Amino acid sequence: MNPESELVEETHRQLVTLTDTDQDPLPIDRLRALVLEQAPLLSADRLQAVVAAVVSRVEGLGRLDGLLADPEVTDVLVNGPGPVWIERRGRLCRTAIELTHSEIEVLVERILAPLGRRADRSTPIAEARLPDGSRVHVVLAPVAVDGPCVAIRRFSASPYQLDSFASPQVVEVLRAAVVGGANIVVSGGTGSGKTSLLNALAAAVDGDSRIITVEDAAELRIPGRHVVRFECRPDNAEGAGGIDLGQLVRSALRLRPDRLIVGEVRGAEAFDLLQALNTGHDGSMSTCHANDPLAALRRLEMLVLMGAPAVPLPAVRELLSAAVDLVVQVVRTDGEARRVHSVHEVGNVDAAANLGTTALVEGGLVVGRPQRPVRRERS
Repeated sequence: MNPESELVEETHRQLVTLTDTDQDPLPIDRLRALVLEQAPLLSADRLQAVVAAVVSRVEGLGRLDGLLADPEVTDVLVNGPGPVWIERRGRLCRTAIELTHSEIEVLVERILAPLGRRADRSTPIAEARLPDGSRVHVVLAPVAVDGPCVAIRRFSASPYQLDSFASPQVVEVLRAAVVGGANIVVSGGTGSGKTSLLNALAAAVDGDSRIITVEDAAELRIPGRHVVRFECRPDNAEGAGGIDLGQLVRSALRLRPDRLIVGEVRGAEAFDLLQALNTGHDGSMSTCHANDPLAALRRLEMLVLMGAPAVPLPAVRELLSAAVDLVVQVVRTDGEARRVHSVHEVGNVDAAANLGTTALVEGGLVVGRPQRPVRRERS
C-alpha cells in the first residue's frame, strides 16, 4: 500500500471513529483537518485528492468512483479480489486499481443496502441500479468460486441519435417505421447497443404520445413529455413481494398507453407482450437477444411457448406475424461503433406454417421497400 493510500485508510478510520458518517452533509472541514493532522506538509492538490478519496469511501463507491466518472468507460468489472477491469471505447483493459475481499464486500453493501436488497450465501445473486441509471449485477460465493464478482454497465448521459447507428437512407426507413406505428423488435448480442438503439427509436415518437416503459432494470431515457416508467421488483428477504415483467406488462395495458416499450423480452412475458401488440397498441417496441432477425423470431416463439405451452406452434407463428412488423438487427463492430446491420419485415405464415422475413436493409444498405400496411396514418 502506497503512502497516500495509507493516509486515506487512516483518515477514513479516524473519521468513522470520531464522527457520524451517516450525517448529511459530511463534515468536510473536519475531514480536511484530520488529513492535515497526519500530513501537515501536504500540498493543496494532494489534500484535495485525499479528501475526495475519503468522501468516495464514505458516500460513493470508493476507488471505483474515478472509473465511473470517466464518460468513455461503459463497463466496470470486478472479478473477485485483485485488479479491476473496464471497457473503454469498446476494448477491455486492466486498471491499476486492485480491490481486497473486504473492499468488495463493502462495495456490494453500499450498492444494495439503499435499495433494500441483499446478497449473501443463501441468495448469492442480485441485481441493482445506481442513481445514475447504471445497471449492477452481483454474484457472491459459493456461486462465484474465486470471490465476489460485480459488473457495472453504464449508459451514455446523452441519448444516442438514430444517425449514429446507420446511414441517412437507413435512418429514413427506421424513422418512417416509427412514425407509421410499426411494432419493432430490436435484436442483437450482449453489449451490441440494443437498449441504446431502442432509446433512439423511441425519440422519434411524437412527444405527446403516452408511452409506458416496462423494464427489468430501468435503463431507458425517453425524451417524450408523457412517459410512465415501470421497473420490476425482486422478491424480498422472505421470498415474497416480487413483481415480474409479465405483471407489469398486464398492468401497463390498463393505463391507456399509446405505445408500450418493453426493455427486453427474456421469459414468459413474451406471450403478454404479443397479446398487447395485437390489441391496438401500435408502434410498440422491445428487444431480445438473437444473432439475426430470423433467430429473433424463433427465440420469441420459444419464449411465448414458455408462457403458454398449450398454444400450438402454428398459432404462435400467426400471433407473431400479426404482432411484429420489423426486426432490427444491431451489431457491434470491431471498434466501439454499434451499427444497424439489417432490418427485416415479418411476413405471413405460409401453408406449411413457416414464418419468414423479407430484408429491407442488409449489411447496412437499403435493399427493399416495406410491403406491410402502415398502422398509423401520418397526421
